Amino acid sequence: MSRFDEIDSANHPREQEPEFSQLIEAGLSRRGFIKGVGAASMVAFFAANPVARAVAAATQPLLGFQGVPASVADTVVVPPGYKAEVLIAWGDALFADAPAFGQDNDGKAQARQFGDNNDGMSFFPLGRDRALLAVNNEYTNYEYLFAHGGKQLTAADVAKAQAAHGVSLVELMQAGGKWQANPKGVLNRRITANTPMLLSGPAAGHALLKTEADPQGRSVLGTFNNCSNGQTPWGTYLTCEENFNGYFGSEGKPALDSRAARYGLAAEDAGFGWHQFDERFDLAKHPQEPNRFGWVVEIDPKDPASIPKKRTALGRFKHENAAFTINTDGHAVVYLGDDERGEHIYRFVSKHKVAPGNDAANRDLLDEGTLYVARFDAKQGELKGTGQWLPLVHGLHGLTKENGFADQGEVLIFAREAATRLGATTMDRPEWVAVHPHRAEVYCTLTNNKNRGIKDNQPLDGANPRAENPYGQIIRWRPAGGDHRSDSFEWDLFLLAGNPQVNKEGLMAGSANINPDNMFNSPDGIGFDEAGRLWIQTDGDYSNEKKFAGMGNNQMLCADPVSGEVRRFLTGPIACEITGLTFSPDWRTLFVGVQHPGEELAPSHFPDGGQHIPRSAVLRITRDDGGIIGA
Repeated sequence: MSRFDEIDSANHPREQEPEFSQLIEAGLSRRGFIKGVGAASMVAFFAANPVARAVAAATQPLLGFQGVPASVADTVVVPPGYKAEVLIAWGDALFADAPAFGQDNDGKAQARQFGDNNDGMSFFPLGRDRALLAVNNEYTNYEYLFAHGGKQLTAADVAKAQAAHGVSLVELMQAGGKWQANPKGVLNRRITANTPMLLSGPAAGHALLKTEADPQGRSVLGTFNNCSNGQTPWGTYLTCEENFNGYFGSEGKPALDSRAARYGLAAEDAGFGWHQFDERFDLAKHPQEPNRFGWVVEIDPKDPASIPKKRTALGRFKHENAAFTINTDGHAVVYLGDDERGEHIYRFVSKHKVAPGNDAANRDLLDEGTLYVARFDAKQGELKGTGQWLPLVHGLHGLTKENGFADQGEVLIFAREAATRLGATTMDRPEWVAVHPHRAEVYCTLTNNKNRGIKDNQPLDGANPRAENPYGQIIRWRPAGGDHRSDSFEWDLFLLAGNPQVNKEGLMAGSANINPDNMFNSPDGIGFDEAGRLWIQTDGDYSNEKKFAGMGNNQMLCADPVSGEVRRFLTGPIACEITGLTFSPDWRTLFVGVQHPGEELAPSHFPDGGQHIPRSAVLRITRDDGGIIGA
């Protein structure tokens, strides 16, 4: 969410902790790194890389569609032979008695309509022609949520905004060969910023999670700023709380320490104004309320009466998504990115094994296990190397009472600080993580980082090799022995996004698999299909000028992980982000999210056209011949 990130960075600059640079592994100097990795050595690296070598060896193209050109049009463009249609959009009725979309609808209406700014999503089959789509609703754009643009905020307005956040559970039915939203579905549900939830796992009941409204520290109202997602084999949905800090503020003088600052908490919020009308968001009055956000929330989508649970064993930070896989030995492994400049990549390994076919036995599997954080090592001048997973376990490696961690709950509540203590590598904004469906191989988008090579705690290194990185990259790793529980791994850069038209050579031109026909910036959403195609979505600069000339609107691309080939599959409307993807089980329908078209009053009227205000929407993409998407 680029707009929020920029506002948050400007309003709440992160101060480097005094010991910060001493705790992380010393990085290479900017001058030394650039000297070691000039244009010639970059070409040599990619020529020697297994991905580049495989280009010539590939005999059966994995990508079977015609790439589309960059676009600045206020529409969605897909390849010839494909069709993109709106499945559901912000404000559409989710229940039979809900009103149709209208900018003047109140909070009660919004609570029964599809939420705003849809992001990550998952598809849950319920039968041959019936399914359930779980969709995150990350945040709201006040310039469109209210006729007054948020300039005359009231308590009723805040209630509406809170109702537009969270998760929308939408029943689908297949009619005429197409999946359609069913407002009469018995499993339709809205989960909002005020839905009752439980805290579970090691931090549940911790003193730092107790509030006046919840003296036991085990119950909390709501979830918000839900970015991406995950899906478990026992049929539950994982929704991830990201930039929760922007909803808290105060007109008073809250006592905020360095730990609060590390999470971006400040008296000035991100412009949502919730603390003005909902006391629990006032930092001066309820300083521990923010500790109850920044978690992964597990939801049973098939039980409308179920209470969502915040799984504290997975740590508290600005979660992007939760990439779930079952290791060869049966243990659950979840990979997690912390989406902020200079933060980290994490891994959770369950204590117990997944019980196949026994959903009840797996329900609380994510409450026990070990959270790790990644350290990426590389020789000077190389864009590949080895790495280690460092355990965030109380009592080990300095995570002790003497260093500010009284117990395991405190380690998890302040996972960022614990990761710094262990010497984890600071990354260029870790976004989505995706696990290859057939190989022990994991990919993570690092979207951009204007602080790289500028701030002392974010030196240039092999995994993050460009100063003031405007384009982003995708890193991947392979666990030792193909074992996701192994504490060591090998890594390389699958690609460096860049602009070879503006930058004729060097790292800013991008890797060898980037060219003027597929260039992009800020990779964000990422996911695999069953065939092993890697789908890449962007949330970047859509100005189409200067560093970003020729890139057009945000887009969705598809890559062959073996050959390294990348093709542009879709372009979005004006000022949008392309985010969220999931498939029907037959891989013949792709669901894709268009978020915040026309943000900041940019001239978009998607999807309704004319002079209608723009609305975020979920797309249904199919092939005219009914074939498999991407093939």
